Amino acid sequence: MFLTGFTDEAGAALDVQIKATKELGWKYIETRKIGDKTLATLTDAEFDEFCAKLDAAGIEINCYGSAVANWARHPRKEEDFQLSVNEVKSAIPRMKKLGTKLLRGMSFCMVDDEDPESPELEEMIFRKVRYLVELCADNGIVYGHENCMNYGGYSHLHTLKMLEKVNHENLKLIYDTGNPCFNYRRIGAGPWPLQSSWEFYRNVREHVIYVHIKDALALPREDGVRPKAEFTFAGEGAGDVRAIVKDLLKNGYDGGFSMEPHLGCVFHEGNACDSEDDIRYNNYVAYGRKFEQLLVDCGWKLPEK
Repeated sequence: MFLTGFTDEAGAALDVQIKATKELGWKYIETRKIGDKTLATLTDAEFDEFCAKLDAAGIEINCYGSAVANWARHPRKEEDFQLSVNEVKSAIPRMKKLGTKLLRGMSFCMVDDEDPESPELEEMIFRKVRYLVELCADNGIVYGHENCMNYGGYSHLHTLKMLEKVNHENLKLIYDTGNPCFNYRRIGAGPWPLQSSWEFYRNVREHVIYVHIKDALALPREDGVRPKAEFTFAGEGAGDVRAIVKDLLKNGYDGGFSMEPHLGCVFHEGNACDSEDDIRYNNYVAYGRKFEQLLVDCGWKLPEK
């Protein structure tokens, strides 16, 4: 088992991301943004520098947190599908060089103006996701689907249906503990209640190979479409983080826990920083340390650093 995180939440620059990782005594980064670019959009020269800095620091990239088929890409828009295809194709040779075997992907955005369970729409989503999974599989990479604001994120039933219909051994689940906190449980006719993170997890856990640690409380929003999230430290929101971590440990989970704080510039006790950049950095490090303590409370013995 190992700890990692979206270090772009600590800072935009790779140097800052490496610094935060080393301060925590960790070895891995789940890379998402590097400055204003990603693993797929760095120039060749920038990628070479990226690799050199990681090697010098003894840090590895365990997962590419891509935008493939994400919540901003529509299943009916061919240009959005091509963006995802191109991102996978651009990332693959770089992932191979880095030895990164996991790509975070999704199942296209939630469609609010039509029935998401339309057989025609579902067939389109499953076909496109399978194509993306096959691109990864042909190169020894696992497509890790995150339950976010996407088709699979409608409910655990939708995730399980997607797994069944795509039907590929390289499609696995990345479970995000915080996303259910502010998404509706779209089973049956509305109005829908908010999802339960524990219920979602309990129904999909046999397919989970990796976990994003996020936590939040849901606040009402005037448009009534989707609640607004107020993000918290892990274990302080409605994400059932402690119960999920305990269950994973009890059942021999040996994957990664990846920090995704989303705290932005929230002040916390002991943070006397003057700049926004310092606040972001210290929030990320504090989040990692607090999660380590949560793991200890759940019975895990921290390795020596």
